Amino acid sequence: MTALTLGTTGAATAAESSAGAPAATGAHAATGAHAARHTADEPLLKGSAKLKRQPGDNVHFTFDAHGFADKARGTFYASHHVGKQWGGYFKGRIDCLVTGGPVAVATGIVTESHFQGAPGMPEIGDLKGKRFGFTVLDDGKKDRLGYSWAVDGLPKNSVGKCLGSAPFETLEKGDYTVHHWMPPREPAKH
Repeated sequence: MTALTLGTTGAATAAESSAGAPAATGAHAATGAHAARHTADEPLLKGSAKLKRQPGDNVHFTFDAHGFADKARGTFYASHHVGKQWGGYFKGRIDCLVTGGPVAVATGIVTESHFQGAPGMPEIGDLKGKRFGFTVLDDGKKDRLGYSWAVDGLPKNSVGKCLGSAPFETLEKGDYTVHHWMPPREPAKH
């Protein structure tokens, strides 16, 4: 796979413990997707997971995003380590979130990044200020994740708000919760 993926280290544990145990309700209960416990009715993407990869290739993503479209707020954290020779992380603030059923698309601006290289491994410069997109499918025990740099090899290009790729990655462990919400529509004026 040519796309670089990133995930969490210690920060994932804190996010997992704060995520709580979501309860399945209504139409989502039949599909295995989760509804989140939270006070405001708004879109939500929360959770932490490790991607399914070869031994020694550790990729984690953590999200805590709330709010609709460009009023969204929250954080993301991603890290990718290959053995002890190469790896790092980036984290930032969420700037957009939309949901559709069990799928969430979020974008965020990187506020901090750090990678250490090794001969023969990709070099990653400072990612600060770039906007990346993430797509999560909350499918019970079969959650999936996608990211905007899947086709350009390394996360070097920013994307527009609320743009991400198909959720093509599978999870080894962890869980994501998506709560779908759309604002009420105004009645059509004739």
